[in-house]
Amino acid sequence: MRIENSFIPVEGVGKVTERRLWEHGITHWDAFDGSVVGPTIGDRIEAFIDEGRDHLARGDIAPFAAALPASSRWRLYENVKDETCFLDIETTGLDPSCEDVTTVTCYCGGETTTFVKDRDLTATRLGAELETASLLVTFNGKRFDVPFLETCFDLEVTTPHVDLMYPCKQLGLDGGLKAIERELGIERDMPELSGRDAVRLWYAYERGDESALDRLVDYNRADTENMEPLMEVVTDRLHETVFEAAQSTD
Repeated sequence: MRIENSFIPVEGVGKVTERRLWEHGITHWDAFDGSVVGPTIGDRIEAFIDEGRDHLARGDIAPFAAALPASSRWRLYENVKDETCFLDIETTGLDPSCEDVTTVTCYCGGETTTFVKDRDLTATRLGAELETASLLVTFNGKRFDVPFLETCFDLEVTTPHVDLMYPCKQLGLDGGLKAIERELGIERDMPELSGRDAVRLWYAYERGDESALDRLVDYNRADTENMEPLMEVVTDRLHETVFEAAQSTD
């Protein structure tokens, strides 16, 4: 499902009205003809479409991210797949006021980059990485990764953000990232490692074990790269349950 299939960013258009439009065959901006809705809402939709085309021509999805309900931001992904940054962090604990970020991995366009504390993990490097992305995807990043980075590096993360944990919940996929991967049959490297192991590996590295850092980086990369196939599954399933289901209504 693409942004151009969406009408709920328009003021006064909720999920019920959007579904009614779809049920009447108005499944894309190109198909909107002013029918189904009243003239006031119709004018708003036409203005939204005109402005929306300009935003998309510039590659700017931020206005849509701001207008879409958080539960529907997964719709942004199809438009900017190649410019999507999957991100995951490892830390020494859960409190950003007194713990450290040890590694940050970004996966975008098939390229994986990992930043390491006391090497190349800086606010400047992170900011530059995020600025090049059109969309940020995390798992539980709304509550953990993003606030942690903002606190520890004095950053303001403004990239439109989809936290995969929430669309997973919409589909009845509960639990952590690894549990959901197992349920969906998504394989991963080092399935035996956990977040606690990541902390242990960092401290082992600080004591001089270089191989522990290699293992930590590989673990962080597995978490990050595995979000891409999960995002594909989630968006496909939501496309079917939200969009295609409305079109098949008699």
